[in-house]
Amino acid sequence: MRILGLDFGEKRIGVAITDPLGITAQGIDVITYATSDEAFGRIEVICRSYGVEKVVVGNPLNMNGTKGAVAENALLFANRLKKLLNIPVVLIDERLTSVSAEKTLIAGGVSRKKRREVKDKLAAALILELYMSLQ
Repeated sequence: MRILGLDFGEKRIGVAITDPLGITAQGIDVITYATSDEAFGRIEVICRSYGVEKVVVGNPLNMNGTKGAVAENALLFANRLKKLLNIPVVLIDERLTSVSAEKTLIAGGVSRKKRREVKDKLAAALILELYMSLQ
């Protein structure tokens, strides 16, 4: 079963997917969008082309575990995605995945410009790996 992982942001969405056996996660894309319809269209195409059966969306809770405006937007995004794709869409606490992705890239000596290009993709892979480790 293939699972799609999304690091939702207001301008960019990091995208990761599992291998066909659901063992590993790899970042595949960063969707930069101007309208939500554009983002949903791209995600739908990715899901159809990979045969995705479930979507995991990072839920950016505040450090104290409460929901802020961004977490509310992630919930609305996940609910709309569920209706569009007609497959299970789950939210998972993703506090600090973007920070972790940034630190990993810095430690790997990745340039600032390249980090901007891949950070969201890596964060999506970390979200997906976290979800898989809890199953």
